[in-house]
This record gives sequence, structure tokens and C-alpha cells, in this order.
Amino acid sequence: MADIEQRLLMLIDDEPAQSRLISALAQREGWRTLVVSDCDTALATLGSRQSAGLRAIIVDQWVPGEEACSLIAELRRRCPGLPILMLTSSASPLLAVEAMRAGVTDYLVKPIAPDRLMQALRMATMRESPHNELQPLTEKMQATPDFDAMIGAAPSFRSALAVAAKAARGHGPILIEGESGTGKEMVIRAMHAASPRAKATLRILNIGSIPENVIESTLFGHEKGSFPGAFDRQVGALQHCDGGTLALDEIDRLPLCVQERLLESLQRGDVRPIGARHSFRIDTRLIAASNAPLKDLATQGDFLPDLLALLSPATVPLPPLRDRAGDIPALARHFLARIGEQPGLRALGITDSALALLAAYDWPGNVRQLQAVLFRAAVFCRGDALTAEDFPHLSDLLGAGNAQQASVQEGVGVMLYTPDGNLRPLEEIEADVIRLAIGHYRGRMTEVARRLGIGRSTLYRKLNDLGIGDVA
Repeated sequence: MADIEQRLLMLIDDEPAQSRLISALAQREGWRTLVVSDCDTALATLGSRQSAGLRAIIVDQWVPGEEACSLIAELRRRCPGLPILMLTSSASPLLAVEAMRAGVTDYLVKPIAPDRLMQALRMATMRESPHNELQPLTEKMQATPDFDAMIGAAPSFRSALAVAAKAARGHGPILIEGESGTGKEMVIRAMHAASPRAKATLRILNIGSIPENVIESTLFGHEKGSFPGAFDRQVGALQHCDGGTLALDEIDRLPLCVQERLLESLQRGDVRPIGARHSFRIDTRLIAASNAPLKDLATQGDFLPDLLALLSPATVPLPPLRDRAGDIPALARHFLARIGEQPGLRALGITDSALALLAAYDWPGNVRQLQAVLFRAAVFCRGDALTAEDFPHLSDLLGAGNAQQASVQEGVGVMLYTPDGNLRPLEEIEADVIRLAIGHYRGRMTEVARRLGIGRSTLYRKLNDLGIGDVA
């Protein structure tokens, strides 16, 4: 506890309002913040008594006195092991590449979300896992919102996509469960694109990034003067998405009182803004996403069982990357192709030794973390292909023995053999083929049946046998 209290964050920023906000947010995580307004003062402060306990530095891109990348390079020279984060209003890949090569650890885009800042500070000081997620940058490389574009042949992943593709064609609520970084937002966008509401509004709200005291107003809206600070009327997200789709990410963090209001609105098909005298009819489809299993939260009393029952008939369980290690080679090559298209970077291959190393790690940040680690390796790679030497942090974590023993399973979509070398049962192979077909043809069941050469009634019977036949 004493170590936490002594952690010092140096913030190099000349914007008082932003400095106060960052200082207040950092304090929640047990940081003291030393604010300096220019480069010369920052460099002079290093090594002084004021900088005792310094554990991280945040540099605003527009700090006066020196070009930001030059300052970062000098800070890196003086403090080789210290995490340095850049704060910028630009999400330019070229700027990120320059900053990373200068020595930046992470890249924060303004306006900075509270959770994102605290996540960056936590990641910057964690020694036991690969850091440098570069989340805002990698999010700029969004894949096409299409089930066909999703990379992965693991049965658990294809099964989840089969459920998602079929459920997308309905109108009922959907629940997507999976750890952070497993691709929930990607699936949300693909489901909306494949749904009858594809041309209507899609809005994705991350509950974890919304202050608790404004969540209710954000969802349901409010009338002018309905509470202190309500200077204007605001239309809530549920009403804004009328005719379209509202996705609530991290719904597991929704307060119970707001869960009750949401349940009532979904059951009645209307919404009443805070302070309003009457309700408004809505036809909004809800897609909920959760990092934690809602069934467990409901058992603990942290999630309403009735709301879970309303959401759960169509549940899409996305597996963590550690459970689909055989997909890592295809994912790595896919990400490297997209990374090579970014300004300041180039197309790279990847060696078997590097793939074995990637497959040996358990990826707590899942696919998002894999993409970010590949991006950082590509920035500093001098050859034509990434090798195991381009991932020194992973090598340190795993140890040479584990890295050498890693086995990479590469598949073309359906695994024919069990790990002991025997053929899998025919029923399991058939189930995988059906899952792949549903994902490939985006839930168009008539087309799936035609391509598989079976009748629709036979297909639906097989779906029921697989446990994916009752989605809305």
C-alpha cells in the first residue's frame, strides 16, 4: 500500500482544465500528479527531489518548448525504463509510428475517457504482461462489418458466429458474452449489417465509460429543468435508435436501478425521459455485451434475473483467444496485412518461430492485444518478416523452453483430427461444417440448406441437435 501511495505521475501539459481532470482521475488509482507546463521545466525536474517516486510520464503532443517526439526521445534517453504516454487530439497512424519510434509507451486520444486513462496507467506499470496496447490506434483499423471477414476456424468461434448470424436476421434482444478484447464490437457491427435494420441507426454505448450519475439520462433522456444541470432537453439513446439498434457494451456494469428501468422499457416498448409526463413508443433492438457471465452476476444479486431472461434466448458466447490458439497464424497474417497498409509502415511476413511464440502465450487481452503487439513489433522490425526476436517481452515472460515447445495448429476451417492423431467423430465434423456454412452465408438458412444439399427441415433438426436452433 505504501508503494501505491508513493507513485508519482509527471504530466507535461499547459492546459489547466485538462491537467485538473487527469490529476483527479489518476488520484483514484493512487497516483500523485506533478504538473509541469513546458519541456524545459520537465527536463529540469527529472532527478530532483520533486521527481522522487516517479513511475510514469504523460506528455501532451502540443506542449510548448519542443516538438513532442524530440522531447519523448530525450525523456526515454534519461529514463530508459519509465513508461511514457502521449496525449494527443490526433489518431494519425503516422504520428503514432513516429512517437513509438521515439520511445512512447502508449498513445491516448483526446478527449480521454476516464476508464481508458486508468487502464493505460495500470498497463504501464504492470510487469507481468505485455504492455503497450495502443488501443485508440488499433481501433482505427476496423475490419469490414461482415461475418465473412471474420478470421477463425476454431469450432467454438464458428459456433458463436453461427448463432450470431442466425440471430441477426430477427428483431429480438441479443446477448454477447466474452472477455475484453474477444471481438464483441466487431460481432455487434456484423450483426447489425446483416439485420433487417442495417440501413437504420446503430449506436454503441460503453456503460463503463459513462459516469454513473448520467447513465440514466444517457439511456432514457431528460426534459429541460428536470434536475440541476439539465439546461436543455436531451433525447436518450433508446429513443434516438428508434427503428434501429442500440448496443450496450459492458452491460454488466449497469446499476440495478437502471436495469429495472431498462427492463420495463423493453417489456412495454416505450421510454419515458426523466421529468417527462408521458412515454414515447419505440421500436429499438437491443444488443447487450458483457465481459462477465451475466448468469453468475444474477446469482450474486448484481444483475436482474428478469432482464437476463429477456436477453439470453439469443446468447453469443465468444471464446477467449487462449481457447482458439490454432487461429493465431491466420489472425497474425491478417493483421500484418492491414498494418502494412498504414502510413509509415510496410507489409511484413512472419516466421514459424514467431508464430510458435505467439501461440504459446495466453493473451489476457485477447485478439485486441494480439493486434496491438503485432503493430508494435512491425514498427520496430528491420527485416522483411517478424521473428521471435521481435517479441522480446513475450520471450521473457514465457521462457525459452515454453516458446520452443509451443505447437501451432493451422486449420482450413474444420479440424479433421483429434490431438492424439485420430479422426474426429463424423457428427462433430458435420456440426462444424454447418456452423461454418451459417457464418459464411450470414444466417440465410434457405441458402445454407441449398449449399449443404439438405432440406430446410433437416437443417433445422440438426440445428436443434447442436443447441443453436432457438434464437430469436
